Amino acid sequence: MATFCSLFSSSGGNSTYIGTASGGILIDIGVSAKRTENALRDIGVDPDSIGAVFVTHEHIDHISGVRVFASRHKAKVYATEGTLIGMEKAGVFKSPVDAYIIPSSGTEEQGMFVRPFEISHDANEPTGFTVLLESGKKLAVATDTGTVTRGMREALPGSDLVLLESNHDINMLKMGPYPYILKKRILSDRGHLSNDMCSSFAGELIESGTGKLILGHLSKENNLPALAFETTRFALEEKGFRTDEDFVLRVAGDLNPPLTV
Repeated sequence: MATFCSLFSSSGGNSTYIGTASGGILIDIGVSAKRTENALRDIGVDPDSIGAVFVTHEHIDHISGVRVFASRHKAKVYATEGTLIGMEKAGVFKSPVDAYIIPSSGTEEQGMFVRPFEISHDANEPTGFTVLLESGKKLAVATDTGTVTRGMREALPGSDLVLLESNHDINMLKMGPYPYILKKRILSDRGHLSNDMCSSFAGELIESGTGKLILGHLSKENNLPALAFETTRFALEEKGFRTDEDFVLRVAGDLNPPLTV
């Protein structure tokens, strides 16, 4: 059995914990090491039990705490070569950090097999990750992508639990305060998934056997948790699926209650 917990999920910072009896991993640390340590302790996890940090891309809301946390707790850091180059430019490796290029075929850490898959974002070689447990169950984190990529369609179906981006409501974004150039970036194929795009792909995932879906990386300016939830819930129920019977749907925030898988 594994524990999955969205510690932080927003444009202000992102980090996901996955742990088993063998230890735990983090996907991204986009807040300070101190806040991450406190969040782990709040769910009963010793920060020293984290064996590795897997980084999706080098934007600050995904890496700001990586350097201090990894150095302090002797955790390995895995990312694509492009992401590691971006992290180096951002100063992540000013302190000694045990960093590795993650093979496209994946790597094993803490009794879990972690494999990257292609996403589409304005970063250097960004990825999402699937995590295969010893039980055979599969978890996935797929955020910060402007479109549902071929890599996502190949890697995510059949996952038992998926953290999937539902970043913005298109109308809220278009009518909101962001400058035009930023709106254009978010709406592009290298930006972020909208509620509508998320709900459409969510239907494919539930049809493939996914039982637990967490909506993540919501914009505080261009979305509402209830709106993201209802958009996907309605789309799934339109397909004939029943909430809390055929699937569990949650919205990620800061320190969500852990889920067991």
